[in-house]
Amino acid sequence: MNRRDLMKGVATSVAAAAFLPAVAARAQTIAKPAIVMANASARTKIDLSGEWHVSIDPYRAGLVDAVGDPSKPRHWRYADVNVQEAEVKNPGTFFEQDMRRSGTVTLPGSWNAQKPEWRYYDGLMWYQRVLEAKPEAGRRAFLYFEASNYTTHVYLNGKKLGVHVGGFTPFAFEVTDVLRDGENRVTLGVDSEHDANAVPPVITDWDIYGGVTRPIRFLTTPLTYIDDAFVRLGRDGIIRASVALNGASAAGQKVVLTIKGQKALAATTDANGKAELSVKAPKSLKLWTPETPTLHEVRIEAAGDVFTDRIGFRTVEVKGEDILLNGKPIFLRGISHHEEEIGTNPARVITEDAARKLLTEIKTGLNGNYVRLSHYPHSEVTVRLCDEMGLLVWSEIPVYWAVNFGNPDTLKIAQTMLTENILRDRNRASVIIWSIANETPQTEVRNQFLRTLAQTARDLDETRLVSAALLVERKIVDGHIDMHIDDPLIPALDIMSVNTYNGWYGDDKLEALPATVWRADVKRPLILSEFGADSKAGFHDPQLKRKYSEEYQADYYRNTLAMADKIPYLRGLSPWILKDFQAPRRQHPIYQQGWNRKGVISETGERKLAFNVLSDFYKSKMN
Repeated sequence: MNRRDLMKGVATSVAAAAFLPAVAARAQTIAKPAIVMANASARTKIDLSGEWHVSIDPYRAGLVDAVGDPSKPRHWRYADVNVQEAEVKNPGTFFEQDMRRSGTVTLPGSWNAQKPEWRYYDGLMWYQRVLEAKPEAGRRAFLYFEASNYTTHVYLNGKKLGVHVGGFTPFAFEVTDVLRDGENRVTLGVDSEHDANAVPPVITDWDIYGGVTRPIRFLTTPLTYIDDAFVRLGRDGIIRASVALNGASAAGQKVVLTIKGQKALAATTDANGKAELSVKAPKSLKLWTPETPTLHEVRIEAAGDVFTDRIGFRTVEVKGEDILLNGKPIFLRGISHHEEEIGTNPARVITEDAARKLLTEIKTGLNGNYVRLSHYPHSEVTVRLCDEMGLLVWSEIPVYWAVNFGNPDTLKIAQTMLTENILRDRNRASVIIWSIANETPQTEVRNQFLRTLAQTARDLDETRLVSAALLVERKIVDGHIDMHIDDPLIPALDIMSVNTYNGWYGDDKLEALPATVWRADVKRPLILSEFGADSKAGFHDPQLKRKYSEEYQADYYRNTLAMADKIPYLRGLSPWILKDFQAPRRQHPIYQQGWNRKGVISETGERKLAFNVLSDFYKSKMN
């Protein structure tokens, strides 16, 4: 039985088809978040990274009591009360929490790496810290979160601001009317638990990384501010900018767009505070490519507010079986990548230095021009570095394996994630592919679910390509391996992308791989979005070449790449994976020990033999 057959076994039942009308109806209700706060880091007033008080809450007593009713005040971690003072003032009262006297951790950073006993903790954790700030006349104030995993309850001074669901995309809450002059207490309840309706589902092949994994910022804006700006080069040679203001005076405002070195453009916002600007791109405009990743300084002014960013201009499209970048065919020389820093105890703290070290291994070490950021949106730091360094990006949301495709609420979660991801990164020239799923079972309810996501991506961004990492049918025909790409989702995608592990999962001999025959029912460019084999760095077996040895992995790459070289419509590769990463499902006591070992470098950055095999192959593909 192959991987595709296994996934069919966990697919949503046919009975879920009854939900299809509800799925389609819900798809029409998805809208942009109330606050986008594009390029929020440029607005930062206070970075809240650093020491936070922490309190574990495995039974969620801070939210609900033992029988499911609202929790008792003595459990409220977010209460606007000094517990120690209250206990002294009234000796008869008591509390079962005190955030001010709780221990501390450093944020951002997953709790998995902060204490050994939290390594596999999956539940609710509370954080609190003081924010020294004050209301400013004529200005609005916000808390902006780059990401926390998975459900985040946000409070300021005891008042609940809201809840966000999803572990990898940004969100914000306005605090203008709650902010006090002086000491303010920010409290977060972050729950990492994924239920059957979550995205991703309960079972994955990577670490949960619960907690606040990316920075939190306090920022201020004018009463009416530039909330969203999308500046791009169309395939018709026109530079377009879509600008949205947020505030009571958003309508009828003059918007001025300046691209450094170019003539300024102006427009007036409509009744909804939106404006569209366009101009034909000058012949002198330097386009962004992996070889010359040119970024232009963009400035937008409106209603007394200023938006700035560094944006590259390029086009990407599919023509027949080719992927065209700036009108020219390109081959994607890449690798897949999980969001983990190099080290033996990663906490998903992706600083610029940590991201640059990883991306440099791809760009210069592997001679790459492309990275698949899997299986969820990665840090903005990473994507911006891809802009700067010249790495094309596949950006993905965690619709992974068998999510509950028949549940309209699950679709809403996925659409919201996709929307938040696209709104954050659609000014990044490096991003060329929005991926909507990975290894999902073929059912009609799944097809409708993913077609809806594909349309959502196109509605938000007409300039990029849409794909998904698909399963593929494998048979033995006339003594050779026959791979038939026939997923009914493919007509809704721009690129066919498939994961294939012949030679690792199953009994295929490595020497049989180059003779594999690939067939497809639809004419599209193909990306091998995954292939790989485990090896433990330092384990050598040159005679037997057993699985888990570096020699086996290197031979696997040689034979799989020889196979890939014979696929006439292949236009890219993203083998699995750059670095060994933490995976609780992987528990071989000698070779895995909680790590997926398919990296071409180890968790500490040691290059394996396969690294050079892939690097040499990509060097041969360079123009």
